[in-house]
This record gives sequence, structure tokens and C-alpha cells, in this order.
Amino acid sequence: MRLWITISAAMVLAVLVAIILLLHPPGDLRMAAGPAGGAYIEVAQDYSDVLAEDDIRLEIVETAGSVENARLLEDGAVDVVFLQGGIEVDPDRAQAIGTVFFEPMIFMAREDAWIPPNPALWRGLSINSGAPGSGTADAFRDFERAVGLAQEDNVHVALPYDQAADALLDGTLDIAVFVAPIEAPYLLAAYEVPGLKVLNLEHVEAISRRLSYATVVTVPTGGMSLNPVLPPRPVDLIALEARLVVRPGLHPALVNRLTMAAIALHEAQGIINDPGAFPGIEGTALPLNNTARQLILEGPSTWHDWLPYWVAAQVNRVFLLFLPFFFIVLPLVRLLPRIYAYFQRWRVWQHYPEIRLIEQDLADNPSAEDLVRMQGQLQVLDEKLADLRLPAAYRQGQYDARLHLELVQKRIADMRAQDSGGGG
Repeated sequence: MRLWITISAAMVLAVLVAIILLLHPPGDLRMAAGPAGGAYIEVAQDYSDVLAEDDIRLEIVETAGSVENARLLEDGAVDVVFLQGGIEVDPDRAQAIGTVFFEPMIFMAREDAWIPPNPALWRGLSINSGAPGSGTADAFRDFERAVGLAQEDNVHVALPYDQAADALLDGTLDIAVFVAPIEAPYLLAAYEVPGLKVLNLEHVEAISRRLSYATVVTVPTGGMSLNPVLPPRPVDLIALEARLVVRPGLHPALVNRLTMAAIALHEAQGIINDPGAFPGIEGTALPLNNTARQLILEGPSTWHDWLPYWVAAQVNRVFLLFLPFFFIVLPLVRLLPRIYAYFQRWRVWQHYPEIRLIEQDLADNPSAEDLVRMQGQLQVLDEKLADLRLPAAYRQGQYDARLHLELVQKRIADMRAQDSGGGG
């Protein structure tokens, strides 16, 4: 009995260890963000702080922007990225957690510069339209096509965002294009520069309809800055929706933590979004991760209150992993003692067919030579039975078999005695 308790405990322990190894996630994540000083880097640091509460280390990879982020994700070099709306990525190599915030297209110029409010009329202007590999550059190319501009109609410059304000003031630039959260650090700094203004474009709704991934948001008076008041009156802006995207196959517990971080960081009301608008499951243009979808729509389960996050995040997987345990392992554990008992008894029972054949032969009036042969066979069988090393609980069968042999041997001895007497 003690042996079976040990075996059963070992099997249960092995199953539990296997389940833990399967469920426990890696402790590291790699996130492609954007250039140093950019909005994505700042948001990525917020994610790092939230994930650190669960001892998950987030390595933030600086990149040129969303275009490079998409490439790194497709190559499997990172686990999670921020992707600007409109940036394409192979849907077989990416899953969206959801949209996480608006990124308006903001056009800034000097206050004393006259820039046609209809962008279709822009010609011969020096425009800071984003560095190669950035989401800004990609979005502005689409913007040009949407309004009917050719790339050669204007001069394109790729200055860092934090240098754009000075370039506008000294006349190096006519327009600086920003595609970023409305409260990005470099935008907040630019709003406060005297002599700059945010362009209030015409036909914003029509332009957004020509960009399948864009929408229109309204910035209220003072939404960008209250001193100075920017904008001085409500302004409509074309806006893209940034997406949080992961590689397929990322551990469900890590997807759970990323989604919970997104909810914590983005669900609040903003200048241009209502509370609860983010994270959102619409408009990702990518397959949506099922774990993320369930969390965003239904919130965390009650398991999150008292189980480790990596278990609570995978309750369904836990049940699936335990099903074989309940339906296979436990019945097997209960069956093993019976199998063991059967095997020990079989070690004795396997000799009974030979004994039975000898008994059948005795009924056919065997010759003296046959009786000697049978007696020798029984002697060999008795020695085999005597040599069996059986646990004490199973020795009764061994004794019964040897007693049976002894009775058959006595019968053979009696028959040989009768034959000898008859012959005399």
C-alpha cells in the first residue's frame, strides 16, 4: 500500500510540475517603440512600469517608428509593437490587442505665414514630413495622395520633432507635420512657442474619407494649451488610431498582462476621446487576439483577485490541462493496484494450464512411462512455484498451487503403486 501511495503521489506531482511549466510565462518582453524622445517611447515606459508590478521586464527597443516596428515584428525580433493606423503588417505574423489612443495629424506653421487652408493647393512649400521608417512619413504620403498632391509638388524635410519649432521660426520650414498623441512631450513644447499656430484645415471630413484608416476628432478650445489658449476655437483634425500589436503565439499570460496594462493606461477620458473608448477592438485591421478581446469586452474574471496572474489568465487552459488528469491519470492511479495484484497472481496462474493438462492425461489410463514423465513435470513445476518471490499478500495463491501439485503427485503415486501391485 505504501508503494502505491508513493507512486500515486509521484504521478500527481509530475502532472502538477508539467502544468506549471506549461502555464508559467517567460519573464521578459521586447517592445519596439519609436525614436528617442518620441511619444511611443514615453508610453512604452508607462507599460514597463505597469508590467514590472508582476515582475515582467519590458525591454524597450528604439526604432525609427511604426514602419520599422512592423518589420521587426514580422521578423520575430520583438514580441510587441506600437503601430500607427494605416501601417500594414503581415496578418499571419501579427495579432492586435486593440487600438490604444488617437494620433491626430497636426500641421503647425508660423502665425504670420499664409498657408492655404485647402491642402490640395499646397505648392512649393518646405514641409517637415517625417523621417524614413517613421509612421509620420508613411501617413503623410497617404495624405498627399488623398488630397491630390504629388510628392514633387513640395520640398520634404526630415528633421527631428524637437527641432521643428525652431525651423519654422527661422523660415527653414513652412509646415511641420506631427502624427502623435495630442499631449506628446514635443507637441506640448511646440504649443508654447510664441509665433506658432496649428493650421485649421478645410475639408477634413472629406480627406478622412479618402483614408480608410482615419477618422475625425474635435479638439476643444484650449485642448492643446490653456496658456496660450490653443486652439483659440474648436478645430477638427484627421486622426489615426495607434494599435498595440503582438506576435502570434505570445504566451497568453503575457497577452493578459499587456491588455490589462492597456486598460489601465488608456481607458480614461482624454482631450479627444471619451472614457472607455480605449483600448478598442474595432478598426485594428488585424486579427484580434482572443484573450485580449475577452478582457476588453468582459474585464478580468474573479480568479484574478486570488490567483497568480499567470494562472488566472489561463483558467480555461488549466481546466483543459487537468481534464486528462481527472479522466486518465486518476482512473489509472486507481487501476494500478489491481493491475499489480493481477500480475502477482498471474505469476502463479500461468502454471495451471500445464497442471490441468496433466490431470486430463491421468484420466486416459496413462502408461507407467507416462506417469513417470508426468511426475517429473510436476516436480519441475513445484520447483518453479517454490522459487517465486511474492509479496506476503499474494503467497496464499502460491501455497494453494503447491498443495494442488502435491495432490496430483499423490494421485500419480497411487496409480504407479496400483500398477506395481497388479504386475506383482
